[in-house]
Amino acid sequence: MTDRPARLVVLVSGSGTNLQALLDACADPAYGARVVAVGADRDDIEGLVRAERAGVPTFVKQVGHFTSREHWDRALTDTVAAFEPDLVVLAGFMKLVGAQFLERFDGRVVNTHPALSPSFPGMHGPADALAYGVKVTGCTLFVVDAGVDTGAIVAQRAVPVEDDDTVESLHERIKVAERGMLVDTVGRMAREGFRVEGRRVLLGR
Repeated sequence: MTDRPARLVVLVSGSGTNLQALLDACADPAYGARVVAVGADRDDIEGLVRAERAGVPTFVKQVGHFTSREHWDRALTDTVAAFEPDLVVLAGFMKLVGAQFLERFDGRVVNTHPALSPSFPGMHGPADALAYGVKVTGCTLFVVDAGVDTGAIVAQRAVPVEDDDTVESLHERIKVAERGMLVDTVGRMAREGFRVEGRRVLLGR
């Protein structure tokens, strides 16, 4: 990172509430970052509308429009790279990026997970936490690697599990914590810089 605002490319697949939180934060020059592009894996989603409303360039790369997953990954990589991002944020992006993508943006791709990693990886973190009977779960921001929710942890926030929680009520509280964690931590990464040392992510230059 430099003294200029960090350049963020955000990838979305749905409503874009995490994207909106980042767009709102970036409106303050003191935040230290700006969203320079928003990409999606499908058309006609609210996340793209939010970006267009904010005047941010958008693009769509649908897996089905390519002859292979590798070709899709290469096209996504090249499109994101054209915006020269300092950080790529997967904000509810429901596709696994591939080896080319991770190699090009090595250590600069982050994602959130609705559980306290390494517990409950995969698509059903809140449901798995509730089924297991834990008293505390939460959310994790991590640097993406080739595994599923296995990257080095940047930040975590705890969310208590209430006795009367449903999967939906628990997930909604996790989402609120997730948005706050994402905005606060991406801002710090932008302003202070960061480095990955093994399993540890250290903020600050």
